[in-house]
Amino acid sequence: MPASTQTPVAPGLFTWPSDAPQLIGSRCRDCGVMTFPAQADCPGCTGDGMEESLFDRRGTLWTFTTQGFVPKSPPYSIKEDPATYVPYAVGYVEFADQARVEGRILENDPEKLTIGMEMEVVVVPLRTDDNGTEIMTYAFKPVTETGAA
Repeated sequence: MPASTQTPVAPGLFTWPSDAPQLIGSRCRDCGVMTFPAQADCPGCTGDGMEESLFDRRGTLWTFTTQGFVPKSPPYSIKEDPATYVPYAVGYVEFADQARVEGRILENDPEKLTIGMEMEVVVVPLRTDDNGTEIMTYAFKPVTETGAA
C-alpha cells in the first residue's frame, strides 16, 4: 500500500511544507493594512498595492466559541453525523500589527482557553479525500508554559 500523501486545503494560505508554518497574507504598500487570506485590493484604503506578506507564527487569542453542532455540508466537507461529531473550539487570533484571523483551535475544553493567551499556527489534517490524500489546513494551538507548542 503506498504511503499517504498530503496536500493543502487551498494554495497560498500557509507555508507548505514547513516545520514552522506561517499564514500567507497580503499587506498594503500604501497604508500597511494586512489581510488573510491574501487579496488584490486593500480594504483600508481601497488601493491595489497589496503584496504577499507572512504572518508571525504566534499571536494572542482574541475571542473564541465552541462549534457544538455538525456544520452544514455543503459548503463544509463534513462526513460526520450528530452521533460521531465532537465539538471543537474556533476563534480569532490577533497577530500584533497584522490582523485577526479566524480558525480552529486545537483545545476543545473551553475551561483551558483564556482571552489573551498565546497561540501558535500549526498545520493539521482536515479530512482524507476519496483517493486517500490527507487534506491539510491551518489551526491554532495554545503555547505551553515552557514556550513550546
